[in-house]
Amino acid sequence: MTQMNAVGWFDIYVDEMARAEAFYKAVLDTELEDMSDPTGETEMKSFVVKMGAYGAAGALVKAPYAKPGPGGTQIYFSVEDCATQQARIKAAGGQIIRPKFAIGEFGYVTLAQDTEGNMIGFNSLK
Repeated sequence: MTQMNAVGWFDIYVDEMARAEAFYKAVLDTELEDMSDPTGETEMKSFVVKMGAYGAAGALVKAPYAKPGPGGTQIYFSVEDCATQQARIKAAGGQIIRPKFAIGEFGYVTLAQDTEGNMIGFNSLK
């Protein structure tokens, strides 16, 4: 079997899809796409997927079994300069947990809480 990257997909659990979608669109300056669920139980909006590009794809998910909040899995979005996203977080309804800080040879990180209570990170090399 060919060696793969550790992460192939991620879900970010949300309580209010419209609120969460607006937050991620504003902070990441991106669009999200509807994903269909044949059972009708789960509402999903995926981040735009570029197959073959480095990194994992994922989606916002609202489902009866999904509960958002801090203390779970930590997701880091790869961005050009995490100061850009940091500047957008409050206006989009989120909260800065730890402003941009250096992590040595791996660049910089900003930690934030989204509108659903999830802890998220933004990582950049500058």
